[in-house]
Amino acid sequence: MKEKNFLTPLHKSTKRNYIQRMINQKVNCMKIAKQYEFDYWDGKRKYGYGGYKYIPGRWEKVANNLIKYYKLNNGSKILDVGCGKAFLLFEIKKILPRISITGIDISNYGLKNSKKEIRKYLFKKDIKKTLKYKTNQFDLIFSINTLHNLKINYLTKAIQEIQRVGKKHFICTESYRNDKELFNLQCWALTCESFFSKEEWIWILKKSGYTGDYEFIYFE
Repeated sequence: MKEKNFLTPLHKSTKRNYIQRMINQKVNCMKIAKQYEFDYWDGKRKYGYGGYKYIPGRWEKVANNLIKYYKLNNGSKILDVGCGKAFLLFEIKKILPRISITGIDISNYGLKNSKKEIRKYLFKKDIKKTLKYKTNQFDLIFSINTLHNLKINYLTKAIQEIQRVGKKHFICTESYRNDKELFNLQCWALTCESFFSKEEWIWILKKSGYTGDYEFIYFE
């Protein structure tokens, strides 16, 4: 396993008011956010993204880095686990028009509000269940900010499925390295079920038989 730095610059570009999130009826906001529907994506900021719109160029660097590092081409097959509105898949498809893309997510709203050009490649599936894909079916599988939304009893199965159906793998989750980052994460996270340190995440990945790359985003 190798630690990467694909998402951290993008993550750090957003400012967050941790205390305000914590005291703004957070328990009720968590219940609404975990429905993963309009409020989570495009409702008020206290419920989630506060308006998750496609911004030209925002995902371009991440897309190019994935393509370059994993040597993707127009003959590659890729899967995004927890794709949401699938803006990253859309960006990759713009660069490699004939690449085979697949995205899965549990959010009806997210899938229906993806870019229409790629909507036919997106499907409602739950990573907590066995994926109906063949072993090594995809050249690359990536999962960005999704697995921490699973409770620990589902994590190993999900990681093993990601490992099984892909030849190469990249996982990014929320984590922490010290008490301050843990506090900020607990203040900010609305949908997170697994609050693990970097060391704990690495242990879980290894115990699940994962051999791919990983990245952790921190709330500094």
